Amino acid sequence: MNAHTLRQTVAGPSGAIECAVDAPTGMPRGVAVVCHPHPQHGGTMDNKVVQTLARAFMQLGYTAVRFNFRGVGGSAGAWAQGTGEIDDALAVIAAFRAPGLALVLAGFSFGAYVASNAADRLAGGSGAAERMVLVAPAVSRFDLAAVPSNTLLIHGEADDVVPLAAVFDWARPQALPVTVIPGAGHFFHGQLSLLKTLVVGAWHR
Repeated sequence: MNAHTLRQTVAGPSGAIECAVDAPTGMPRGVAVVCHPHPQHGGTMDNKVVQTLARAFMQLGYTAVRFNFRGVGGSAGAWAQGTGEIDDALAVIAAFRAPGLALVLAGFSFGAYVASNAADRLAGGSGAAERMVLVAPAVSRFDLAAVPSNTLLIHGEADDVVPLAAVFDWARPQALPVTVIPGAGHFFHGQLSLLKTLVVGAWHR
């Protein structure tokens, strides 16, 4: 992502997990773990949306951690139907979070499914996530867990992978607001700077 991005591996349930870490200037306010889109459809931690989320969190003062799910890039293992990928996310969270520092979880598309379920596993204890950001969540393809009311949910109006109507159907029972970017598709081509602005602005509000 930049010249100061630290590439490292941490131990996961299927072996080494490849990570990319971007630290803010000064003492971090917390750790933000970002989950990438579907591994079997080209998703990696270097996806542009994932990198954009990491930049937003770094600007907000978080240590931003991206990682490759098992079987992607330098991460060991193989596709595990989503359940194993949730375990990967939990292993990364455990490796990078420090006592007293807040945890933020984010995910794009399939990554939103992983992030929501990882947050659900951590809920109710001292390790619960402070906040979540879900971008183009794959609600029509995977069973996302219910999320807290302060979750930031962003979707493109013209998403042809996950219909906007499906996102509203998922969000409605939770009374969860949906931020819609007009004209944006699933990958937010030409809209990444706006996506970053929306995330940063949500924290400032």
